[in-house]
Amino acid sequence: MNIELAVAVAFLALALMIVLGAIKIVPQGREYTVERFGRYTRTLKPGITFLTPFVEGVGRRINMMEQVLEVPRQEVITKDNVMVQVDGIVFIQVMDAAAAAYRVDNLHNAIAQLAMTNLRTVVGSMELDEVLSQRDHINSRLLDVIDQATGPWGVKLARIEIKDLQPPPDITDAMARQMKAERERRAVITEADGEKQAAVTRAEGLKQAAILQAEGRREAAYRDAEARERAAQAEAKATELVSNAIAAGDVNAINYFVAQKYVEAFAKLAESPQQRTVIVPADMASLVGAISGVSELLKSAPATVAGPPPSAPRRSPAPRTGPAVPPSEV
Repeated sequence: MNIELAVAVAFLALALMIVLGAIKIVPQGREYTVERFGRYTRTLKPGITFLTPFVEGVGRRINMMEQVLEVPRQEVITKDNVMVQVDGIVFIQVMDAAAAAYRVDNLHNAIAQLAMTNLRTVVGSMELDEVLSQRDHINSRLLDVIDQATGPWGVKLARIEIKDLQPPPDITDAMARQMKAERERRAVITEADGEKQAAVTRAEGLKQAAILQAEGRREAAYRDAEARERAAQAEAKATELVSNAIAAGDVNAINYFVAQKYVEAFAKLAESPQQRTVIVPADMASLVGAISGVSELLKSAPATVAGPPPSAPRRSPAPRTGPAVPPSEV
């Protein structure tokens, strides 16, 4: 009984092992290849699958998710003979599990070596300035070349990027000095442009000021001419009125006219800055007579407007009396 029980337990354990070996569960993002007596037959997708015991087995377990591979750092000589150190990263995704499993050995190493050789070829065909300024162009060229090479392996290159690019220290120092000189040159040009614009603006301001001043002088001259014309018209009107008064026989008009001119001449003589001494005649009777004539003219102005009296006798000027007084110095 014990022997039979042990044999039954052994057969049960073997059957359980066979059943568990025939059931395969493929996780998401993975694919398994199935081999029958060492030959590839099919690819298992994510999920549960039953295999034929002792006949079929899992060959390769392939990662179908996008993967990142690092391209090792290497020294590359550019077209202008400058040694630079370059490394990068490659993003790949397996599209065909069978091709990736059976058409290339060590897929990751193969892609890394392929990226290194093509990176050396592309960078070596360009000058240092182009390498530093055209990374996108380098990435696109590498992507086209490596993608075509890995197509038969069932791999799709999503993108490739240059991670770091280091020129020699002396080249880096020279580039820093060049950049500094370029910045200083731009600063000088910008400052010169600013000074130029400021000079142009100042010149425009002076031009506008000169134009406005000329227009002001022209307007002032026009106003002065108009004022002189008005003064001349007023003078002519006054002369005409005095002439009419003289023609009408009014002696006070003559006295007013003479007194006005006398006073104006005397005022101009007194206002002269070089004249410190003014000579005035001692006989002031004529001036007093002229002023009295002005007062009489002002008194008779309303009567003149209304009309002179019909029988107003004319008065002759009073004769001068008294001895002549010599002129005195004021």
